[in-house]
Order: sequence, then C-alpha cells, then structure tokens
Amino acid sequence: MNHTSDPVVEVVDLRKSYGAKHALDGLDFDIRTGEIFALLGPNGAGKSTTIEILEGFRTPTSGHVRVLGASPWNADAAWRARVGVVGQSTADIDRFSARELLRHFAGFYPDPRDPDEVLEAVGLAPHAGARVRTLSGGQKRRVDVALGIIGRPELLFLDEPTTGFDPEARRRFWTLVESLRTDGTTILLTTHYLDEAEHLADRVGVIAGGRLVEIGTLRELGGPEARTPVVSWRDADGHHRSERTHTPAALVSELAAALGGEPPELSVHRPTLEDIYLDLLEAHAATAGSSATVDEHGGRPTTNAGTATR
Repeated sequence: MNHTSDPVVEVVDLRKSYGAKHALDGLDFDIRTGEIFALLGPNGAGKSTTIEILEGFRTPTSGHVRVLGASPWNADAAWRARVGVVGQSTADIDRFSARELLRHFAGFYPDPRDPDEVLEAVGLAPHAGARVRTLSGGQKRRVDVALGIIGRPELLFLDEPTTGFDPEARRRFWTLVESLRTDGTTILLTTHYLDEAEHLADRVGVIAGGRLVEIGTLRELGGPEARTPVVSWRDADGHHRSERTHTPAALVSELAAALGGEPPELSVHRPTLEDIYLDLLEAHAATAGSSATVDEHGGRPTTNAGTATR
C-alpha cells in the first residue's frame, strides 16, 4: 500500500528515565499517514511507556515528539478529538449498556460514526442493550474497541486490542482494522500475537530494553538472510547438522545421494516472523550482556488465538 510522505508521528531520541532506570533509551521512528505500524517487544521493553507518551498521558525526560503536528502532552481538546485510544482495560462503565456508552461518547466528537454501525462492526449488535457488567471478557474488550473508533479518529492507538477474542472475533476485527486503514486512519498497534502483526502491519518496530532493535517492513526485518530456509538432519555419525540455504531441495538431493537415501530426522524449516523476532531479541540480549532483556517473565510471543499476557 502507498502512503503519503507526511509523518503523523515523529519521534527523535526519545528518552524516559525513572531515577537510574532508563525505560526508554533514545528511540527514533516515524509513522506515516495511512499506515499500520506495529510496535513489538517483550514484557517490560518500553512499549506502554512509548504509547503513553504519544497519547499525551506521560511526559518524556527528553527528546522530540510530534503527533498530528503537536506535542501530545500540551495538546488541546481539538487534538484529542482526532485521536482514538484502545487501551488494555475497560473503564468503570459496567452499569451502562454498550449502545448507551457509544451514543454518549459520540457526542464528544465533531464527526462521529453511527453507534449502531460501530456495534455491528465490532460484533456487539446482538448485545447492544446488555449492561457491560453482564458481558464476557472478550465482549468487554470489544466495547473498548468501539469506544476507540466512535470518533472517526485520524490516528488510532490499539494496545493489544484482541486479547480475549476468540479466533473468529479476531479475524472480524482484522477486517475492521483493514477497513479503517482504507478510510485513511493511521494506526499504531501493539500485540503479542505475531500472526496479527504479520497480517495487518505495513511496518514493524521491535523494541527491547527501551531501545529500538530494528524497524522495517516484514520483508526487511532481520536482514536479507533472515528468511533463508534451514535444512536439518542427522549425519552418519549420529551428529545433528543444520545448514542455511536458498536451495533446500538441491541440498536435500545432495545429502540423499551421499548417504544412499533420505537422511535421518530430515526437516526443512522456513523461518517465520516469530523466529526472526526471537533472533532479534536474543541478539540484542547478547549485545546488552543480559538474557533478562529478552523477556522479564521468561515468556514467548503468542502466535495463535490464546490469551496473551503483558
């Protein structure tokens, strides 16, 4: 997809410190008009701090930040009407119905979406009159999403938006996000579901230890060799061997000819986004001298529709 050259978000040497702890240590990136930019990283990497600064809820220690042409922490009500936020938790809205909430919040914006159309888009139309307290966790999450898009935002922050969604609901939500992009909405997405980033994002930034490890399109991420297939087998001496090659079929044929048949435990693996992501984190951890940077909770990213944690 083509995007205009005008950046909606500009971040230069962004830093945030809490005493001696550096939550953000010199981030540089931009987000272009009409693109979906995914910010990926393990727990404690600095994703939430970055987003809260861009949303205007937190101030940086230093650095240059412009969002929709303004410093977000000094922005006025007109600027806030141009921004949509889908955070990680539902506010204290349990006594209202989803339809009541959307009709109420629509009144805060100059050009809101139709509340009933939004309810349909997020899959809540059958539950529009139900009190939020009676909804399931996934349904409450859809209320968060509905509130985030009711104002027809130019820039939408989606912070792990599909946590708690079942597979069908996630797919419907992806379609909704793609329709928002088609309408011209710029989107900043954080997610632990790497298939979600792979499906939606135009570009990806990987953050670890408060630093941007790499940024680029999915094809660019990790460099030209990152997606080179890996052929693995066990040789005649019983040793496990592996080799990266752009021609796996030719290598398998050579091995079969040399060994007089298919090598034991033969496999051909084409690196996925998860493989590349983990390699980037491990390389960063090695450079930083601490494996704790990879994930402070020892977790791995989620690649299916299971519940992600942060």
